[in-house]
Amino acid sequence: MEAITIKDIAKALNLSTSTVSRALRNSYEINPETKKLVLEYAEKTNYHPNPIALSLKENRSKAIGVIVPEIANNFFSQAINGIEAVAYNRGYHVVIFQSHESCERERSNIQHLVGRKVDGVLISLSGETTDVSHLQEIQNKGVPLVIFDRISNKIEANEVIADNFQGAFQATEHLILSGRKKIAHITSPSLLYTTKERLEGYKAALEKHGIPFDEDLVHYCGFAPEEARQVIFELLDKQKPDAIFTASDRLALDSFAAVKAKGINIPEQVAFIGFTNLQVAHLLDPPLSTVVQPAFEIGRTAAEMLLNTIENKQSITAVKTIKIPTEVNLRTSSN
Repeated sequence: MEAITIKDIAKALNLSTSTVSRALRNSYEINPETKKLVLEYAEKTNYHPNPIALSLKENRSKAIGVIVPEIANNFFSQAINGIEAVAYNRGYHVVIFQSHESCERERSNIQHLVGRKVDGVLISLSGETTDVSHLQEIQNKGVPLVIFDRISNKIEANEVIADNFQGAFQATEHLILSGRKKIAHITSPSLLYTTKERLEGYKAALEKHGIPFDEDLVHYCGFAPEEARQVIFELLDKQKPDAIFTASDRLALDSFAAVKAKGINIPEQVAFIGFTNLQVAHLLDPPLSTVVQPAFEIGRTAAEMLLNTIENKQSITAVKTIKIPTEVNLRTSSN
């Protein structure tokens, strides 16, 4: 069955299409009796406005694009929930793409979203992205842009991030205060903004407590699960740390599993804390201490910033960075 149109309603009620259109918009120009007649007929025939026609008329699609590295990641899934909550309440649809840590795929996603004429773009950069010219291009076209979590210092854009430095500092200091002196840091690729900030927080805590920084205790991992496992096995054999601090969702779980596979007792032999939004951390054996990013709040704040720019409530050139505090949840694994 074809969708009913304004023309169909006008023909059935013997009205002009302009009258029907105004009545559906609740215009003061149309008398109440005609409005009631049109609205009742529209409801009875299950009429819905054509979003494409509306976007052409209003030069606005009422849709925003979101690009994340991986939806399955707990942080990004929670951030998307925050984005959608705001978008839905303000009458916008959300179009979601995954870059799968590929810069090429990220570029393709951007092109597709611009082709669909979304009103703005929210993005967390892929693990491969160093050149952000594709983002500068859409800015030059006047497309509002907000970057969240994984940002870049190569572009002037609105940003929403967690306080990565403070979260890493608190996690490392907790391990030190619990008596650990040889703390390994398992982290993501070095080019990521979050990697750099968390490493600096780790270093600052060591310096505060007079513990020399040892490069051999810092290991960068790619995105393959077996890579973290191999790093942990070699670390435990060679450096023999008394604590491990991991810097991402994926690394926390993969590293935790690798330590357990080696038969190492947590926390008796090795204390463990991870930067992770893993919702089952408290169910692990032992329960995992975590630094939790405010993912929902980051998504919500980024969406509000974008929609305020789209709706001219915030200048497109008024660039700012919003930093939201992390939360440290201490459990048995780091005692």
